Amino acid sequence: MASAARSARTLFAVSAPAVRSAAAVPATPAVWGGAHGHGHAASPLPSARAALAGGAVAARTAFAGRQAFQQKRFYAAPVTIADADADITSPPKSQEYYKKDMSNYNDQASRNFNYFMVGNLSVIGAVAAKNIISDYLINLSASADVLALAKVEVDMAAIPEGKNLVIQWRGKPIFVRHRTADEIAEANTINIEELRHKETDSERVKDPEWLVMLGVCTHLGCVPIGEAGEFGGWFCPCHGSHYDISGRIRKGPAPLNLEIPPYEIKEDGKIVIG
Repeated sequence: MASAARSARTLFAVSAPAVRSAAAVPATPAVWGGAHGHGHAASPLPSARAALAGGAVAARTAFAGRQAFQQKRFYAAPVTIADADADITSPPKSQEYYKKDMSNYNDQASRNFNYFMVGNLSVIGAVAAKNIISDYLINLSASADVLALAKVEVDMAAIPEGKNLVIQWRGKPIFVRHRTADEIAEANTINIEELRHKETDSERVKDPEWLVMLGVCTHLGCVPIGEAGEFGGWFCPCHGSHYDISGRIRKGPAPLNLEIPPYEIKEDGKIVIG
């Protein structure tokens, strides 16, 4: 216990515009721990009195065991031992290393670099998107054999009068009929009001001698038979639809006339379908 004993002394700092008197009182001997009856050695306790006129007294207690009271404070920087009176509201100077040195900072150069990176990434992204879309469209486009069948030419001289020619266009049958004069007259004598799908013969042909139609029944997609039926045109045996010499529906469940595909007649005696 004797080794752990410490003495304390109180320091008074006096500041006043006028000190009337100050007297030091001699230290009074006292035994530390005398209340317990251990009989420790006495240690003097200094005291002071000051009579002040409008002054102020500031006191600080220091322990004799250590020269200065120290406390460890931890920051993001390496651990340092800060003085007890240090200002803990601001980080230590060792953290200045992590701060940006504004003295050498070039704002314009930083902006130029940002613009350069954004521009490059935008160009790269646009090129990549263009290539992806191009490849996607190429894969979805028609193959070479389909493109070859996009248009079909028919030699008109190869079809005698009063005969049919069946060809394939885009996977569908096409009927080409070289009509006679009697067939043309018959097609024009029909009363349009009696027809289910009202079309004149002139609306269905570009040249009265040549009738070009899509050979698919408008009922359920069957292929009608040529030069058959009650009206001398085409007959669908699946459900009994009858078409006349102009390809118009006259009897049966089919709701519409046979479809006319896009075509044109060339001056060199050829019909181009498609």
